[in-house]
Amino acid sequence: MAVLSLVLPKGSLERATLELFDAADLTVRRSSDRDYHASIDDPRIDRVRFLRPQEIPSYIERGLFDLGITGRDWITETGAEVASLGELKYSKATADPVRVVLAVPEGAPWRSVTDLPEGVRISTELPATTSRYLEANGVKAMVIPSHGATEAKVPDIVDAIVDLTETGSSLRRNGLRILDTLLTSYTELVANTEAYADPDKRAAMEDIALLLQGAIRARGNVLLKLNVPTARLQAVAKMLPAMSSPTVTALARGDMNAVETVVPKRGVNTLIPALKAAGARDILELPISKIVE
Repeated sequence: MAVLSLVLPKGSLERATLELFDAADLTVRRSSDRDYHASIDDPRIDRVRFLRPQEIPSYIERGLFDLGITGRDWITETGAEVASLGELKYSKATADPVRVVLAVPEGAPWRSVTDLPEGVRISTELPATTSRYLEANGVKAMVIPSHGATEAKVPDIVDAIVDLTETGSSLRRNGLRILDTLLTSYTELVANTEAYADPDKRAAMEDIALLLQGAIRARGNVLLKLNVPTARLQAVAKMLPAMSSPTVTALARGDMNAVETVVPKRGVNTLIPALKAAGARDILELPISKIVE
């Protein structure tokens, strides 16, 4: 079996990443939250490191790690050539993607990127992405690299910013409005291209991806198990959402059926009493760790 070196993001995405790996039965172990070295009790993974997500694409491209998690925003910024094993739709606050946006002061007169005057000062942690975007729109600007607290630099230090946002709340609190979206970015599981070309390593990578995606699909869902008299089965089945259709098994008693189905956790508080009223009994609600399609 091939073994992989893995790099995970340090910082704002760290906690959500640890929770995802735990749900996927790939629990990350380390001596403290400050430790950059870790391990996973899995025969396919022999080395785990935590690094800034900005650095991860370049390190994977260079072959320092076989596999890692970073954002499409940082892959685009660095221009790193990596193989993608797919998006992992989780993030620090919601399951929504992160957006790279151009934001200006609420009172600024500009309504589109082409309204920006020549020489406009723009602060950003993504200078390469920003420069390409401005050039494509014919805007001659001064792009100033930022190393954090980008919103705080408007308007006395710079005129506008290009920054990451998940909900937009921080921008609004700082008196900024979004003028345009440069990029929509999900977190991705990416691999070194040479490692991905190795059949054994690719198989190990795809196993890891399967577990992570299964844990993500399970979020927000529960398994309902219930018994239903045959006379009430059709009415109860119509009330049940399912990934395909409910699983129905006839019980030893000829007039009873066992029903299983996956349903969204949201709304189960009203669904269970309705099922009971429709004739279901012995209703069980069970958590789900993974859904592998």
